[in-house]
Amino acid sequence: MSNKIVRLPATQQIPRIMSEMRAAAETLQEMGWGVSVFGSARIRPDSPYYRLAEALGERLAKAGLTVIAGGGPGLMEAANKGAYEAGGHSVGLNISLPRETSNNHYQTHSLQFDYFYSRKATFFMHSAAYIALPGGFGTLDELFEVTTLVQTGKTPKAPIVLIGTDFWAGLLDWIRSHLLSNGLIGGNDLDLFYVTDDLDAVMAHIHTYCADCFSRHEEPSLPIEREDSTDSVHQ
Repeated sequence: MSNKIVRLPATQQIPRIMSEMRAAAETLQEMGWGVSVFGSARIRPDSPYYRLAEALGERLAKAGLTVIAGGGPGLMEAANKGAYEAGGHSVGLNISLPRETSNNHYQTHSLQFDYFYSRKATFFMHSAAYIALPGGFGTLDELFEVTTLVQTGKTPKAPIVLIGTDFWAGLLDWIRSHLLSNGLIGGNDLDLFYVTDDLDAVMAHIHTYCADCFSRHEEPSLPIEREDSTDSVHQ
């Protein structure tokens, strides 16, 4: 039995999207700066990557950073679980999908979305850093979205960490050989990524960038156009 796709007019969808984004902003405003963690829903708890994501969530929570993950199973669950069991803020951005019919149970703050548009925008509202673990199309979508936002100056510079050196090596080689060599990205664009398997290195990298996160009290915000366009970067 296949799911029926219902196409509503945009004028009917926009109020719901706005409502979801408003609820997310109000929730995130209650907490300090967060770190968005991306990763596959298909990774099982017996995977080394699951244990690594769980340890990552714990480390972030103990550092006083809110963990923002997709709310589903797999590596999203692992990151939420690590933060939740460490007593930190663990935010789940939940969306019902054919393969993900229930939310994980390790969320102190649970947000429900009907639209990927508002869900993905929420990752960028109040995150001081972004971490991608192994994943499929959804993870790549989130990773390249934030990379584009940082590259084009639509959002402030932030750490973009790739955990899993072996996993990401092929993609990075392809970017070098096909995008960089053909002038389709800038010479320094690959420097946006920090690739490691070491959680100590992850935490040090985040703290280098986010030394002032604990003293900044800003409302969640969406990517915006810079008033000064002289520093803008073109794709």
